[in-house]
Amino acid sequence: MLMPRQRLIGRTDMDEVLFEKRGAVGIITLNRPKALNALTLAMVRAMRAQLDAWAADSAVACVVIRGAGERAFCAGGDIRAAAQSGREGTSYALDFWREEYLFNAAIKHYEKPYLALMHGIAMGGGLGVSVHGTYRIVDETALLAMPETGIGFFPDVGGSWFLPRCPGEIGLYLALTGARLKPADALYAGLATHLRRAEEWPALLDALAQGESPAELLSRDKPSAPLAKRRAKIDRIFAAQSVEAILAGLDAESDEWSRETAATIRTKSPTSLKLTFREMREGRKLSFDDCMRMEFRLSSRILAGNDFTEGVRAAVIDKDGAPKWRPATLGEVTAETVDGAFAPLGSNELPL
Repeated sequence: MLMPRQRLIGRTDMDEVLFEKRGAVGIITLNRPKALNALTLAMVRAMRAQLDAWAADSAVACVVIRGAGERAFCAGGDIRAAAQSGREGTSYALDFWREEYLFNAAIKHYEKPYLALMHGIAMGGGLGVSVHGTYRIVDETALLAMPETGIGFFPDVGGSWFLPRCPGEIGLYLALTGARLKPADALYAGLATHLRRAEEWPALLDALAQGESPAELLSRDKPSAPLAKRRAKIDRIFAAQSVEAILAGLDAESDEWSRETAATIRTKSPTSLKLTFREMREGRKLSFDDCMRMEFRLSSRILAGNDFTEGVRAAVIDKDGAPKWRPATLGEVTAETVDGAFAPLGSNELPL
């Protein structure tokens, strides 16, 4: 949430992202509240440049990122603009993903403490600018998810790295279903590190500005997590060797959660489900940078297909909730299609 006493040191066009240096802390404020602070290419470029500048500034001890408005930390990337780019054949979508992924990597490798203050909706690209940091602090309103299979895409922004490293098979469950996590479950899954009420955030920022160490200011929280109670079933069913086998495992159960989970998965893009399943399995074995390279390959290939633009149409343009996936079933998604999406890009690889 946007807080008072801002001394701005930089702006993008239309003030989409604000930068402030307050004592020993550099503060990034995502400032598109009407768009749920969705990221644009200009925002990503500005944040990467500012992060580099603060890395070289000995007066800045740590960096904090937050979102303006009451509803969201960040709802992700501007998928409407990306889908339009895909339809029109422009370079915007790939330019955006390339620079977004490089920014995600810059956060992962940042040498100073990087803190995300996450309230409300934090999804997709919103996790990309938070989860890779040192501290991910959620308030009582936070709702985290990676919902990409529902728009014909896949969990990107480092999802192939952090989701497979959730406890057990929870990451694959989150990736396939797009399930939304409240604070306790976000902590249990490892997507968040601390829970602090929003009313405590101004005092936290003041202490950081005065040079106090984040490690000394923050203590670990371990609230009871509903997700933990389902862990055994999730681990058993989602350890299967294919999406089809996972669905068969869910169908064999008699409880409501299993039925609802299977029904949710069946609404997603079959191509996205197959790509995501392999992505999660591959990501377990790869370094962070190799995960990002893999994701850029997938982004490049999926943009040329039907399901991403169709998924965005159904979800955010026409909002009819009735995407026409092609192919329409898991059985029609060929091994050649999946293998081709993961193939190297040669000279067009992500330049990490």
